[in-house]
Amino acid sequence: MTVRDEVAERYERFALVEAPGRSALYAEWASGVATDASACDVIGRLPADRRQPPLVFALARLRGAPEGGGYAAFADWLVQHGDELVADASVRSLQTNEPQRCAVLLPALAAIEGPIALIELGASAGLCLLLDRYSYRYGGAGSVALDPADGPSTVVLSCELRGDRVSELRVPELRMPEIVWRAGLDLRPLDSSAPDDRRFATALVWPGETGRAARIDAALDLAAAERLRIDAGDATDPEALRLLVDASPSEATVVVSTPGLLPHVPRAGRERLFDALAELRGEGAHWVSLDPPALHQRWTTPVDASGWPGFVLSHDERVLAAADPLGAWLEWRAS
Repeated sequence: MTVRDEVAERYERFALVEAPGRSALYAEWASGVATDASACDVIGRLPADRRQPPLVFALARLRGAPEGGGYAAFADWLVQHGDELVADASVRSLQTNEPQRCAVLLPALAAIEGPIALIELGASAGLCLLLDRYSYRYGGAGSVALDPADGPSTVVLSCELRGDRVSELRVPELRMPEIVWRAGLDLRPLDSSAPDDRRFATALVWPGETGRAARIDAALDLAAAERLRIDAGDATDPEALRLLVDASPSEATVVVSTPGLLPHVPRAGRERLFDALAELRGEGAHWVSLDPPALHQRWTTPVDASGWPGFVLSHDERVLAAADPLGAWLEWRAS
């Protein structure tokens, strides 16, 4: 299969499976690319790991690609600005800056006695490190409102508790975790105070996703004020992770979180990370993760990927809940 064919196949799949219901514009653009040899050739010039439609489209929009005029206008822009797109892709990669995920991570951290030293792998701008800086409004099968100790936050996260299992296997008491130290690790960290990084973070929001850009922008303000430590490094490198663990306060319990990271890590890297996390857990640390159900089978409770809704929220490989990948809903599954 040629590079052109691979690009066409990827964009056709995105147009048919991933974009519908989230972004009509991205569905239109991807469908057009899939049948446009010139567009496929431009995208094929990008590194193989930078050809994802959400990244390509975000970089194009940052450069001024027209969002009106249909696919033809976008295709003309793409051919004319291919060199710029290739240059941008050499320094940018796909990242998910979604503070909403904290709404499904919170129940896991709430069950861990503090004080907590929170380390996020694949942290990007660190928006999921600010879990105790946001306000929460849980609804659906249960109703809970949580605010930071100093009052309601400028970022309010709404999450639906859904399904019969919420009442049968009751979600444990929700409370703000006691986080006293936080740090992240990412191959290409984003600086929440840098205008270019902020524009890129909000450009990664798909057109049509109402409220996400404003939520991310507000969370970036909180991250900038916090002056988060986010080291540049490979999340699967045991030494890079160990540097953060050793820097954490000795009196705090280390909690490593990997929300949505593992699908972007090759199998060999995942196995290396699993070994490092197992070693840390032997020293008293915890691991909280949010993963696709078919990604691995390390959970202590069997997961039927074919019938599992959303992602799997787990704590130390124990399945806690099914959850929306971006944090919109949670269905508790643990006894």
